[in-house]
Amino acid sequence: MKIALVSPYDFAYPGGVTNHISSLARQLTLMGHEIKVFAPASKAVATLGDEFIPMGKARPVPVRGSVVRISLSLRLASTIKASLEKEKFDIIHLHEPFAPMLCSSMLRFSNTVNIGTFHACDGMPGYNIYKFGRPISTIMLRRRLRKLNGKIAVSFAAKQFASKYVSGDYHIIPNGVDAENFCPEAVPIDKFTDEKQNIVFVGRLERRKGLRYLLKAYQEVKHEIPDSRLIVVGPGDRARRKYEKWTKRHGLADVVFAGYVPYTELPCYYQTAKVFCSPAIGRESFGIVLLEAMIMGKPIVATNIEGYAGVVTHGKEGLLVPPKNSGALAQALISLLKDEKLQEKMGAAGKVTAQEYRWEQVAQKVFDYYVKVINETSGRK
Repeated sequence: MKIALVSPYDFAYPGGVTNHISSLARQLTLMGHEIKVFAPASKAVATLGDEFIPMGKARPVPVRGSVVRISLSLRLASTIKASLEKEKFDIIHLHEPFAPMLCSSMLRFSNTVNIGTFHACDGMPGYNIYKFGRPISTIMLRRRLRKLNGKIAVSFAAKQFASKYVSGDYHIIPNGVDAENFCPEAVPIDKFTDEKQNIVFVGRLERRKGLRYLLKAYQEVKHEIPDSRLIVVGPGDRARRKYEKWTKRHGLADVVFAGYVPYTELPCYYQTAKVFCSPAIGRESFGIVLLEAMIMGKPIVATNIEGYAGVVTHGKEGLLVPPKNSGALAQALISLLKDEKLQEKMGAAGKVTAQEYRWEQVAQKVFDYYVKVINETSGRK
C-alpha cells in the first residue's frame, strides 16, 4: 500500500507528534508498505531519507505558554497538488488534520481515502483554528470534514476534545513506544551512577509540564532524603535560566539541568533513574514519556490527569497525585524512594503494561483501520 503521513509540525524539531509519525513510518515500511512523510522543516531532516518530503518552512508561533512550530505559508497549493498527482497514494493519513496550513491544505486537495489522527486534548496548542477566525474556520471545517473518511484518537481524552468540534465516530489507537530505542540494556549516565538516588524528569521546560511543582516538592524530598538528586532533561533555554535562578535562590542542591538530549541518548537518562517523575498540570492527551520509562522498568510518580491515568494505574505501575500539589508530589516521591521493593514491583508491572504499546502492535492496528476504512469507502461508491 502507498501511504502518505502528514505532520503540521516542524519535523526538524523533536515532539510527540513528529516522533509518533517517524515511528509509524518506520514500522509500516518494515511491514512492506511504501511511505512518504510530508511536513514543514526549519532545517534538513536526514533521519527518513527519501521518505521525507519537506513542505514549507516551519516558524515558531507562541501559544499559551508553549511554542507551536508550523508552516504558515499560503503558497503550498501548487506543490501539494503536484505531489499528490505524482505519488497517487492509497491512503493519506493526516495528523491533526485541521491544523494550518499543511494538513488542512492536503485534505482539501486529496482525492483519495483520508484518515485523521487527533492527538491534542482540551487546551493544548495546535487547535486554535477551532477558536479563531470564525465563521471562516467553521465553514472550512465543514468542508474538510466531508473529505475525512476515518478518525483516530490517541486516547479517550483526545477523542473528547476533538468531538467538541469534529463530529462522527472515532477509533482509539494509542501512541506506541519504541521498544528498540528504550531498552533496559541502555547504559546509565556514568557521572550519575554514584550513591545518590536519582529522580528523572523528561519534557520541554514549559509551564504545562509542571516542573515548578516538582522543584518545590524536591525541597522536601532533599530534606528527607539527602542522598537524592533531581535530573531535568529537556529543551527550553529561557525557562531553564529561570528555574536555575530559583534553585540557586532557594539553596537547592543536586538539581541538574541536562538540557536538550538527542532521542537516541534518552534511554541512558531513564536508566539513571530510581524514579521517573512527570508532574504535568494538564493538557496532556497521552503519557508517552511514562511509557518510555515504564518499558525500561522504572516506577512512576505522575499527576492524576486524564491523559496519564489512561496509561498508569495508581498503585500498580506508579503513584498518581493531584496536579499542582507539591506536597502530595513530595510524599509520593519520598515513599517510593524509601521502598526498594515497591520500586521493583512497580517497575516490573510497568514493563509488562508497556509491552501492549510496542510499535509493532500499534502500527498493525493502524493498518487494520486503513483496510477497514478503504473497504467501507469502496462499498459506498
